[in-house]
Amino acid sequence: MPERTATIASRVGLHARPAAIFAEAAGDLDLEVTIAREGEPANDAMDAASILSLMSLGASHGDVVVLRAEGEGAEAALDSLVKILETDHDAE
Repeated sequence: MPERTATIASRVGLHARPAAIFAEAAGDLDLEVTIAREGEPANDAMDAASILSLMSLGASHGDVVVLRAEGEGAEAALDSLVKILETDHDAE
């Protein structure tokens, strides 16, 4: 299963606006994408399209998360999601 790591760039972490932007992008994909904090078991990964899951993840600025997806286009989808997480949406 393809996976990518990303470092949370938004100053407030993966909360409020950054979480909404990310969840919408993940939800628009025809793939199931999961997210977990680096070092956590893959079985504990949460639905990346769920804003509630993202908020409960508690990822802060500088934390590393792991994204996983499977299926056609998973590699490109993960690359685009990493870019979202590694952008400081609070600075825009």
